[in-house]
Amino acid sequence: MPRTTTRVPKPDWTDPDCPVARTLDLVGDRWSLLVIRDAMDGARSFTEFQRRTGIARNILTERLRKLTAYGLLAQRTAPSGRRQEYVLTDAGRDLFPVILTLRQWGERHAFAPGEAHSTLVDEHGTPVPDIVPTSADGNPLDTDTTHVQKIR
Repeated sequence: MPRTTTRVPKPDWTDPDCPVARTLDLVGDRWSLLVIRDAMDGARSFTEFQRRTGIARNILTERLRKLTAYGLLAQRTAPSGRRQEYVLTDAGRDLFPVILTLRQWGERHAFAPGEAHSTLVDEHGTPVPDIVPTSADGNPLDTDTTHVQKIR
């Protein structure tokens, strides 16, 4: 029996000219980013995502459908050939710096001093250095040294 799929409508952009607003329209709820986080950490199946996040089945179904429709995840047949699995697309992998920045902000601001938490490490077990945006000449950037410029 063929599977029926429902189409995800185009987002009703909160602020059509703002890349931040458009990104939040696509992945701005906590469940979407947690699914992306877990996909980056190797989760592939519906069951894995549900176990790792604790998300309700109906909400997870909707988030996976949305993330797939928006091109952040792709479905493919699992190596066993018996079920489908979800994998990050290039667009989904491009969210790595976003997830990393949120993680690093959380490590600095969401825990009490000395409170246990996880940290991201590289393949050698070394903590990933803090992300610091820099200008073309290597100087650190912040809210005092940048501004938004509309492109038409």
